[in-house]
Amino acid sequence: MKTVVVIPARYASQRFPGKPLHLINGVSMLARTVRAAQLAGHATGASVLVATDDDRIAAHAKEIGVASVMTDADLPSGTDRCRAAAERAAPDADFIVNLQGDAPFTPPEHVAALIDN
Repeated sequence: MKTVVVIPARYASQRFPGKPLHLINGVSMLARTVRAAQLAGHATGASVLVATDDDRIAAHAKEIGVASVMTDADLPSGTDRCRAAAERAAPDADFIVNLQGDAPFTPPEHVAALIDN
């Protein structure tokens, strides 16, 4: 079974522009979320993908070693961004996990448990 953890991350938040790139104790919010997804992926065989509508986030994803897909900036939610990215980059995926980009402290074992069940 092919599983993909998609992390929607947009720059243009009305309340906190640039939030995915914000540093938390020297590490970006996105890097922390990606790390949790990667650890879950190592345990389960899932791949990790960032879905964004911003070149700065795509560049940062490349810097931290994770694939990214550009999505339409007009998508209304992270869930819509996740779906669009999965349809484009992983159309053969059997299972897709939507791990919101502003969830930097999600325990990897929680993501792995979703995949394993």
